Amino acid sequence: MTKALILDFGGVVTRTLFETHDITERALALPAGTLTWRGPFDPASDPLWVSMQAREITERDYWMARTREVGALLGEEWADMKTFVQRARGADAELVLRPEAREAIVKAKDAGLKLAILSNELDLFYGVDFRRRFPLIDLFDVIVDATYTKILKPDPRAYELVLAELGIDRADCVFVDDQRKNIEGAEAVNLPHVHFDVTRPAESYAQALKMLGI
Repeated sequence: MTKALILDFGGVVTRTLFETHDITERALALPAGTLTWRGPFDPASDPLWVSMQAREITERDYWMARTREVGALLGEEWADMKTFVQRARGADAELVLRPEAREAIVKAKDAGLKLAILSNELDLFYGVDFRRRFPLIDLFDVIVDATYTKILKPDPRAYELVLAELGIDRADCVFVDDQRKNIEGAEAVNLPHVHFDVTRPAESYAQALKMLGI
C-alpha cells in the first residue's frame, strides 16, 4: 500500500524568518538586534503575528507588512516577499532547509512513501529559481502551489487537488502545516494531519512519520 507525506513549505520544510534574524541582519548589513519580531517564538514581541493568528489579517498580509518594513530600514521599497527572502538569505537554498525536514524527507522516501508539497506561496515568496535549486526538491512527486492554482488553503479544493495528483486515498496520507487555519481545512476534508510546531520541529516530524508507519 502506497502512502504519502504532504508538506507545507514555508516553516515546515524551511526554517522560518523568525529563526534567522541574525542571518538577515548580516546579509542586509543591519545592526545585530534590529529585528525584534519573533512570531510564534515570542508572540508578546509581535502584535502583528497575534493579529494574524486571530485571523484579523492574512498570512500574506503579515509577510507583506514585514517585507515593506525591512525594505524601509534600507531606504528601499520592497514590493514582494520574494525580494525579502532572497535579499535576507542571499538566495542560499541550502541555508534555509530545516535540518529536521531533510532527515524526515529522506527517511520517508527511503521507506517508499510518496512526497508532496501543498503551498499557498512557494514560487510567490521564494521564486522559481530558488525552488529549482532547493535541496531535495527532486524527491517530491507532486507540488501544488497556489501561486498558480489561485486556490489557497484552507479552501477544501486545495487539499483535493493534491490528493488527486497523488492518486492516493486520503486515509493513507498525512498533511503537515504550521498554520492552525490550514489544519482546520484538512480536518474539514478528513485528511489526517499534524499541526507542525516550529518550536519543536523534530517532534512534529516524528509524529507524522509514526502516523505513516515509519
